[in-house]
Amino acid sequence: MVLQSLLKNCLQLSCTLRTPKAGFRSTTSGGLIIQSTSNDVYQNLAVEDWILDHMNLENRQVLFLWRNSPAVVIGRHQNPWQECNLRLLRQKNIKLARRRSGGGTVYHDLGNINLTFFTTRKKYERMENLKLVVKALKALRPQLDVHVTDRYDILLDRQYKISGTAAKLGRTTAYHHCTLLCNADKFVLSSVLKSPYKGLKSNATPSVPASVKNLFEEDPSLTCEMLLDAIAEEYATQHQIDHHITLINPADETVLPGINNKTKELQTWEWVYGKTPKFSVSTCFNMVYKDSFLDVKVDMDIKHGRIEVCNIDLPEQWLPPALCSELVKSLTGSKFCPNETTTLVTTLLRVCPQDNELHSRWNLLCENMIMLM
Repeated sequence: MVLQSLLKNCLQLSCTLRTPKAGFRSTTSGGLIIQSTSNDVYQNLAVEDWILDHMNLENRQVLFLWRNSPAVVIGRHQNPWQECNLRLLRQKNIKLARRRSGGGTVYHDLGNINLTFFTTRKKYERMENLKLVVKALKALRPQLDVHVTDRYDILLDRQYKISGTAAKLGRTTAYHHCTLLCNADKFVLSSVLKSPYKGLKSNATPSVPASVKNLFEEDPSLTCEMLLDAIAEEYATQHQIDHHITLINPADETVLPGINNKTKELQTWEWVYGKTPKFSVSTCFNMVYKDSFLDVKVDMDIKHGRIEVCNIDLPEQWLPPALCSELVKSLTGSKFCPNETTTLVTTLLRVCPQDNELHSRWNLLCENMIMLM
């Protein structure tokens, strides 16, 4: 039996209702509304993968509702260095995730809700899904000026983006997911989605910048819970099913066998960074040491997130050529990653001549190299 909870005005329950896996694999026709009890971005993305791989969607459509703690989510074919401020993400302990769908980069926090619509590929229709969201919003607050664009965005007041969209199309199944801004931290959003990295050349899919606005700014009485409930109710109405929401725990292997392996894969460096399309970095930085100023030119090719080719151009008198060559040699083949580079240069420093002046110059160069990552 599928355990379900009827949620009318409040979707945040203190307990987790588990649904036996038989309920998910049932061939019973109709729609199903599922909500995650987790705010972990990797777990929730893993649920999307699990549903697509395991659920029979031939006679059933599924709506998955989820929210995340602060995270930046990039599209399948995007470059994180091009899309966001990775240094700031690390400082603020904001997670970075790569999803399996295409599209652009989005910022998630608990003021943002996420909706995933699962169907067979034949029934896939994201415009209808977005119209459903708009209809739910208007039912909740008739005065809201919201509409769907030809780019499959939802705009507020004809100019502010409140929802972006992406999709994954399988051979026989598909999903379309979208965001909805209720009361997200716009300052953090704009800060982390601004890349500070210069000299990047990439064929990765770029995001399209847009002015955004929270629905809360338009109507402070709106909450994420109200929006989730309104959308679930409209979905239930359109699919002629009861307005029930099945709560799932994305870490529960008894409900979602194999889910934890999917979650772990989405967290790996090889997936988040290693799947970045090949790109290059060609940049200069200025170093100030004592009373001298030095311009350093760096050229790198990065493939699968690893440095494939590296060239550092600086005067011989500033750093012994042999030492610079050793740095280039060590960087080549390593991850384009500040942690790995820090470990690497610390190891090299131990074999440097015991010269305080040389060590100071070496550290300055390496600090600037790490800043490129």
